[in-house]
Amino acid sequence: MATKTNNPFLEFDPSKLLGDFKLPGVDVEAILSSQRKNIEALTAANQLAAEGFQAVLRRQAEIVRASVEEASSFVNDVLSASTPEAKAAKQAELVKAAFEKALANARELAELVAKSNTEAADVLSKRVSESLEELKSAVAKVAK
Repeated sequence: MATKTNNPFLEFDPSKLLGDFKLPGVDVEAILSSQRKNIEALTAANQLAAEGFQAVLRRQAEIVRASVEEASSFVNDVLSASTPEAKAAKQAELVKAAFEKALANARELAELVAKSNTEAADVLSKRVSESLEELKSAVAKVAK
């Protein structure tokens, strides 16, 4: 479990220390196994959160790119209107469409963030439940 480094403090392996330390009724290996599972769950939750964050960033970049393209098209539409009244009407129409699109994009991004957070929280919640069951089982063994 420990890796070789130039720092002796980082080479500390608690499983070796705890493996040599015997207490009656204490299953050191079960404790270490539980802690490994906790770390794995935290790592998995962190990975899900990072992937979710990357997905949000990718989608934001797509939204910005599409918005720039749409803005260019909108300017051409407004400039092509024949009268000042037509230009004003076209601008109002385009502003309304842009506002609705911005709300839809914000909603989509919020849903992506919520989904990512839920997935990460589910991993941790599952591990907490498993950990409590492991504790319950360990207490039952000691009570026998």
